[in-house]
Amino acid sequence: MPAMRQLESEELRALLLNTKNVVIASVSIYAGNLAGSSVRVAEVFRDAVRRQAAALVVVHNHPSGDPTPSADDLRITAELAEAGRLLDIELLDHVIVGAGSWVSLRSLGQGWAAGGQSPRSTR
Repeated sequence: MPAMRQLESEELRALLLNTKNVVIASVSIYAGNLAGSSVRVAEVFRDAVRRQAAALVVVHNHPSGDPTPSADDLRITAELAEAGRLLDIELLDHVIVGAGSWVSLRSLGQGWAAGGQSPRSTR
């Protein structure tokens, strides 16, 4: 969170995890403008496939400071979760970082099938 909350433009990163959910790499996928960035699902999973990651967590910031998910955030989360199922690389979460808080889309049940709840969100 400290590394992303002060950014002036939106950035999307992926944390690549091994089978024990230990981070093996942090990859910067996109840097956008003040209003957002365009996400291509294949690019999010490219390094995960190359490094044989078992899972990933996607993290991006909202330069406005408000981590409330947008309609695009919800759409891309569903697309990433589906792509992960097809590639056998689990999307564990999509976290949005704001100025002093963050939101876990999995804990909100956004983009995952019923029962796909995850531990927490801080607001």
